[in-house]
Amino acid sequence: MTEGNFVDYVKLQVASGNGGKGSVHLHREKYITKGGPDGGDGGRGGHVLLRANKNLWTLYGFKFQKHFKAGHGGDGSKNRSSGAQGEDIIIEVPLGTVVRHGETEEVIIEITEEQQEYVVLEGGLGGRGNWHFKSSTNQTPRYAQPGRPGQELPLILELKVLADVGLVGFPNAGKSTLLAALTAAKPKIADYEFTTLKPNLGIVSYRDFRSFVMADIPGIIEGAAEGKGLGHYFLRHIERNSVLLFMIPADTADVKAAFDVLRSELQRYNPELIDKDFVVGITKCDLLDDELYREYKEEMATSFKGTPYFMISSVAQTGLQELKDGLWKILNPT
Repeated sequence: MTEGNFVDYVKLQVASGNGGKGSVHLHREKYITKGGPDGGDGGRGGHVLLRANKNLWTLYGFKFQKHFKAGHGGDGSKNRSSGAQGEDIIIEVPLGTVVRHGETEEVIIEITEEQQEYVVLEGGLGGRGNWHFKSSTNQTPRYAQPGRPGQELPLILELKVLADVGLVGFPNAGKSTLLAALTAAKPKIADYEFTTLKPNLGIVSYRDFRSFVMADIPGIIEGAAEGKGLGHYFLRHIERNSVLLFMIPADTADVKAAFDVLRSELQRYNPELIDKDFVVGITKCDLLDDELYREYKEEMATSFKGTPYFMISSVAQTGLQELKDGLWKILNPT
């Protein structure tokens, strides 16, 4: 998926349908000239529903349609016939979509389960026909209820990427290069910071035709938890990943310190992120000669004692199979 096709924030305007009018009708047929009231009820207006669709990965479709309106209910008619219900409108969204009120930005619901449905706006009720209002003192009522109007609501849809593995690191740590090496994704790759401004997704092929989803999250900088450098915009995508792969280049002056900064930013943004499973990937290991490589491995064994770590090079294609094996083992512990 290209970066330009990844849309993770849209504003929509939705409206439910009006209820139909109740009917004012008096029963008439041959030999019955003064029948009683038999006006039917109006149909309810159409609802606006949100439905999860696991085959969607982005909010890209909403770039072209931002207004949604359900159908109006039909009017009642004679013989107590109710009007037709207004047509519901179903808006399909990806898993991981957060729905907010467009003005207050209050969270309405988070869509996280396949085929989950939520009625975000109910249609207006249909009016009751005149037969409901007959009584011993008013046997031929000549009035009925109008239908209730529908509702309008501005919505904000915000997508938090739902992936098995999320790549976390500073800008220019080699995240996009790794994604391109392991998947068919074609992220933008360049030798400058913030090349990636939106998440990229790819499917990593594994043994026996199995696979898992990997997400390249835009680079984090120190202070991201306070919103520095679009921090909140980037960090929210990490919440939905099962496993985090912290990526630190081999030419970093202090690998452990860099790792601690990344962990600290995640913790300040959302303390629950620290509880996720994670591994450490030392990238760009093709820059190391054999002696430096051995020294690095010894240092990693001390600095990341008890933490899975992998020495990899996306360019030289080294260590990638071991990385996939390690990630698969964490994703599928049994």
